[in-house]
Amino acid sequence: MKPQYLKRQPKLQQSYTHLKRRLFDHKSLILSEQLPYQVIATFDKAQVRYYASQHNTQRIPLVLVAPLAIKMSIYDLFPYRSLVRHLSDNGFDVYLIDWGKLDRSDVHLNFEYFVFTAMPKLIQAVKQHANCNEISLQGWSMAGIFSLMYAASGIDSGIRNLLIFGSPVDSHASGNIGRGYQLAYQLIQRNAKANKMILNNKVPAKLLHTPGFINALGFKLLNPLGMLQGHLQLLKRLNNLADVKSHATLSDFLNNMIDYPGAVNQDMLLWIWLQNPMIQGKFTYKGRALDLKNIQSSLLVGAGDSDSIVTAPSIQPLTTLTSSTDVAFQLIPGGHLGLMCSQGSSTQFWPVLTEWLRIRSSIGTKNTDQVKMQKN
Repeated sequence: MKPQYLKRQPKLQQSYTHLKRRLFDHKSLILSEQLPYQVIATFDKAQVRYYASQHNTQRIPLVLVAPLAIKMSIYDLFPYRSLVRHLSDNGFDVYLIDWGKLDRSDVHLNFEYFVFTAMPKLIQAVKQHANCNEISLQGWSMAGIFSLMYAASGIDSGIRNLLIFGSPVDSHASGNIGRGYQLAYQLIQRNAKANKMILNNKVPAKLLHTPGFINALGFKLLNPLGMLQGHLQLLKRLNNLADVKSHATLSDFLNNMIDYPGAVNQDMLLWIWLQNPMIQGKFTYKGRALDLKNIQSSLLVGAGDSDSIVTAPSIQPLTTLTSSTDVAFQLIPGGHLGLMCSQGSSTQFWPVLTEWLRIRSSIGTKNTDQVKMQKN
């Protein structure tokens, strides 16, 4: 039974009702992942989601490679702010590689598994489903590293467009985080024991495995003030159901992250971040020679304008490391997560993204011809 004073004050009554629902029935408020999709392929825990465009525009398919740890809701966060919906509405058939709910049983999975075992099979399934030998390939954060290694290997000549957002190509140039890794690397190189253990990959994968709740906590600690302000804003606007739904949706994404396998952390933290191999252009991974000069695709490189994890100076060097003659760099409104889903990104960057893709994605037409036509 509601307190008597609430019956006399409609706004307070609404706030009380919304707060109770937010605390005890939050799942009914979540707005994410409402766009329908079809699963067209699976590999172990991974699956490929297919978001079909309702517009027959004869464009090559776009493959989004998700990073680990995050929920797929970031790609379809709100009905009114959904990247996959925006791309689909603009005539692109979208395929999203979802790595599934990884846990401690996957502690052994490393870059070799994701890049050279799973991705070739999943991308081949996309090409068969789309009946097209070419794709546009987009990777963000760790998935940008996956996509770069896949393209740099030369195993797929059908990547017409490559889009890399928020990935540390020069990790040591990434602000305070990068300088910390650079200093740690210098110190480790001077210590024979540490050098042997860390740089030769002797740290057991099980010690580096991070469960989802730790990953969620880590992201929150990057901006604790922002998290507090979000909760305070909710309390001020409890009478507005739309704001309560927005808060519940964002919280569901941030509170329910997925495990990072220990072997992936070995590769990402102790190789990419610590040893900074990609800035050389040519590098070796587990005996496999990789060269960014193998990349001839049209290239769009993006950085979040307030990203404190992977700063613009960390990813911008990619614009000069490939063999692409069609390269663009774009600052995207938002931080490391926000560059994919923020209000600023959706209004300012998504139209740029779809226009860039549009003139480079027609089936049967080379990018050089399309870009020349656009410029003329």
